[in-house]
Amino acid sequence: MRSPLALLPTAVRAIVAAAALVLAAGLPGRAAGATPLVSVDWLAAHRGDSDVVVLDIRSAIDGGGTEAFAQAHIPGAVHSDYDKDGWRVTRDGVPFRLPSVAQLEKLIGEAGIDEDNYVVVVPAGVHASDFAAAARVYWTLKVAGLAQVSILDGGFAAWTAQASNPVERGAHPPSPKIFTATIDRALVAATADVERAEQNHGAALVDARPATFFLGRDKAPQVALYGHIARAINLDHASFYDPAANRLRPAADLARIAAQVPAGPAITYCNTGHWAATDWFVLSEILGRKDTRVYDGSMAAWTADASRPVVSSRTKWDDLKKALD
Repeated sequence: MRSPLALLPTAVRAIVAAAALVLAAGLPGRAAGATPLVSVDWLAAHRGDSDVVVLDIRSAIDGGGTEAFAQAHIPGAVHSDYDKDGWRVTRDGVPFRLPSVAQLEKLIGEAGIDEDNYVVVVPAGVHASDFAAAARVYWTLKVAGLAQVSILDGGFAAWTAQASNPVERGAHPPSPKIFTATIDRALVAATADVERAEQNHGAALVDARPATFFLGRDKAPQVALYGHIARAINLDHASFYDPAANRLRPAADLARIAAQVPAGPAITYCNTGHWAATDWFVLSEILGRKDTRVYDGSMAAWTADASRPVVSSRTKWDDLKKALD
C-alpha cells in the first residue's frame, strides 16, 4: 500500500517534507543550545534527549573509576574509564598515543555511541588534570569524526552540588553500536609537523606543562630528556583552571592568558598529550582558534629520537638535588 504522502502532488510533498525537517530540528532530542562547555542546567534539561549520550570518564586520575561510577552517577550515563579502557594506547613504542582507527571504532561503538549522538563528557570535576582527561576524550571523539561533543562544566562534582539533580547507583552497561570513524587529521600534529614548527615554519609551539618541566627541572618517566622543544611557549594547562571552582576560568580570563600565543596556527604538546588537550580545548573550542592541533606523542615521542634537540635550563645543582632525592 502506498503511503498517504505518496498520493500528494510532488510540490505538496516537498512542502510537507520541509516542514517536517523544521519541526524535527525544534524537537527535544536535538541538543539545542549546546556549546563545547555545557552547564549542569543544560544537561539537566537535555540528558533525556534521545540522541544525547552522557559519558562518565572517571578513572584513577581523579581517584574514581568503575566503583565510583557504581556508587553514584548521572541517571542514564554510561562509563568508560579514561585510564583503562583504551583512550590512550602505546604505538611505535610511545605510550598514551591516539588509538588506531579500528581501536577508535571499537572503543566508541562499545560505549554506545554512533555518528548521530551528541556526547556530553563528564569528568569528576576535582582538579586540572581531571579536566585534561575530559579535554583529551573530547579531542579524541572529534578526531574520530563525531560532530557533536561537549564537556560538562564542573563535571560530576558540579552536578551533585545542586541538590535537585538526581543520581543513580549500580552499573549501567551501554548498548553497543556500530561507529564508523571519519578521521579529522587537521586536529592532529605529527612529529614532522612539530619539526617544521621547531624550525620556525608553520605554527607556534605551546608547551602545556608546568614550568618545572618546561625548564628541565623535572621530567616525566615517559620522556627521555629534560627540557622543551625549541621555540616553544610555556602555557601551563593549570593556568586555565580555577581550582577553587573546579572548572575552567571565565572566557575573558582564558583569552587574556592565551594572548601570549601568536596569531596563526598552533600545536599544543606536553609529556604525553594529556595536559596538551586542555590548551587545545581552550584555544580551539573556547577561543575559536580552529587552526590549533594536538601533538599526541608530545615529549615522549619527541625525545624517543635523541637526535631531536631540546632546550633545557637544567644545572649540575639540579642533577645533584635529583640524586639526593
